[in-house]
Amino acid sequence: MSNGAAVDKVDVEVDARGLNCPLPILKAKKALAGMQSGQLLRVLATDPGSVRDFQAFAKQTGNELVEQSQGPGTFAHVMRRR
Repeated sequence: MSNGAAVDKVDVEVDARGLNCPLPILKAKKALAGMQSGQLLRVLATDPGSVRDFQAFAKQTGNELVEQSQGPGTFAHVMRRR
């Protein structure tokens, strides 16, 4: 997990801050469904459990978890649509 934002350009960003599991994943799932293959999705979350959740979600769905980073009180998850 890094602290910087190495991924400059994302196609879609979802703000799931303040929401607890499983809502950040559900919002990500919905966003990914409307995206093209190869596009990047960034999900912002405040739930520390979202780190594990997104790792498991990526494995289950085949979408690539490109980056996970942590800022002050916020976790950012960047996924590439398969």
